[in-house]
Amino acid sequence: MPTQLKHSTSLSKNTDFAVVVQPEQAGQLEDLQPEERQYVDQQIKNEAKLISLNRYLQRIYIVVVPTSKTEDARNEALRQAGHTLLKQVKADKIENLSIVDKTNTNAALYLAEGLYLSNYEYKKYKTKDLKPTSLQSITIAGENVEAQQVAELANLLEAIYKVRDLVNDPHSHQSAEQLSQQFEALGDEAGFKTEILDEIKIQSLKMGGLLAVNQGSDDPATFTIMEWKPENAKNEKPYVLVGKGVVYDTGGLSLKPTPLSMDYMKSDMAGGASVAGILYAVAKNKLPLHVIALVPATDNRPGGKAVAPGDVITMYNGMTVEVLNTDAEGRLILADALSFAKKYNPELVIDMATLTGSAMRAVGKEGVAVMSTAGDELMSELKQAGNQVHERLVEFPLWDEYKKQIESDIADLKNIGGADAGHITAGKFLEAFTDYPWVHLDIAGTAYLHAEDSYRGKLATASGVRLVYTYLNSLAK
Repeated sequence: MPTQLKHSTSLSKNTDFAVVVQPEQAGQLEDLQPEERQYVDQQIKNEAKLISLNRYLQRIYIVVVPTSKTEDARNEALRQAGHTLLKQVKADKIENLSIVDKTNTNAALYLAEGLYLSNYEYKKYKTKDLKPTSLQSITIAGENVEAQQVAELANLLEAIYKVRDLVNDPHSHQSAEQLSQQFEALGDEAGFKTEILDEIKIQSLKMGGLLAVNQGSDDPATFTIMEWKPENAKNEKPYVLVGKGVVYDTGGLSLKPTPLSMDYMKSDMAGGASVAGILYAVAKNKLPLHVIALVPATDNRPGGKAVAPGDVITMYNGMTVEVLNTDAEGRLILADALSFAKKYNPELVIDMATLTGSAMRAVGKEGVAVMSTAGDELMSELKQAGNQVHERLVEFPLWDEYKKQIESDIADLKNIGGADAGHITAGKFLEAFTDYPWVHLDIAGTAYLHAEDSYRGKLATASGVRLVYTYLNSLAK
């Protein structure tokens, strides 16, 4: 059961709580005993950022707001302080914690965000150590923060948990059909509509990219359409999200190596999970926007009928593609979905995918590689949203020179370029299937981590959910 995040106007007696303060406020807190005040003052002189007071029947945690150059940096430091705080709270076996903000800012929201996200656990297939994490609920107390702000944050963070669960699920329990059914369950819970196109429908639509990747699999492909369309939508044309849904990627006949590669390829549907999570948060918070999410889903296996290097396939929009590497499969299924998105006459299309190792090598786990045809103003707004949630964007060009790398001798395009700038040539391939404002987010370096990274945790991170939701929320307001 996910952690509860709620709001209260007051602090109950003897409640365990964390108080957020500026350094000069720490020793002046009300109700501190003289010896406590002396201890806190000493800790402040030693530049402590987390001070713990044990009253036996009550624990008090003093979180000192770090000095930062920008507001975004301060808020990120507070999220990380939430991660540090959780370690102490778990050691003290605290089940319910309140947060009080003495800074007259929204600091409590960011501390709670880091605390909540750090508290995520994935124990679905454990047979031992089944006791849930000690921290069961977080209450933001006081009148500085509105209940609506807390509820909105709670819905967004719940969406993060659900996306992490989806990505952490092993392929043995998550075929393309099962993934689509999980999306449908999210829609039932949040209130958005879901339509699942089966293999026969996909064949009738002639989605050649999705069908080609699916050829080697025993399990059928799916194409899931999710839609949130409130009556008070501010946009006449929808915002469309497209997510890569490769539930497991062996590389096909262009087989991947195993260590740190194929063995973690259950996460290759992270883009698809993230767009579903964004729609979940949008619907739960009833944003007045018309938003559609599309997820083509399949596994990529080297079965007897698998597409082979050198094959030529015909895509949904009629273009032909020479497949020279079957491990460059994500762009094939995304291309069909991007072409399909045209039918909605979209205001903007954002695709999200664990697409290339090149993006991971270029930016690492510290940022998301982005390419766009949507214009400088929109990209500035999207980057601003990324800075706000510390899911920072690094923009790469889509210069025409890169298109030469994906020109085929026998078809309209080939699905890989040269050895250099692989994330850009992948983006250039996708661009060929768009004729509307479009943003491509390559989350290969950020979607799944092999070591703990503060509140992002270990394994699935739900990369891009807070970023795109924050951007959409700014449009709604």
